[in-house]
Amino acid sequence: TFRSTLCQAKSPIKSIDKIEIVKIATPIGPSIQVKFQARSFLHNQVRSIMGTLEKVGSESWPPERVKIALAAKNRQECGPVAPPVGLYLTKIEYETDVFDH
Repeated sequence: TFRSTLCQAKSPIKSIDKIEIVKIATPIGPSIQVKFQARSFLHNQVRSIMGTLEKVGSESWPPERVKIALAAKNRQECGPVAPPVGLYLTKIEYETDVFDH
């Protein structure tokens, strides 16, 4: 559902290990910070998830619509791809034993 039509990954299946959502007070009002942790991501996966969450957060969609979108396994059923503004890669960790061969 959250895979871009341009995605070149061999498999459309990815596991997200952790999603952390934090509301932060800022001088201009509240900000929502969402952190995703996974071994890898599909092309536009996080931006598609965020576009879908925005639809629910703005009450354009009921929360149940996300379950329907996931079950459909169809890119057309999820929310729009969120713009890259505010999207940051903050950390990369490598498994050390991968390079020990």
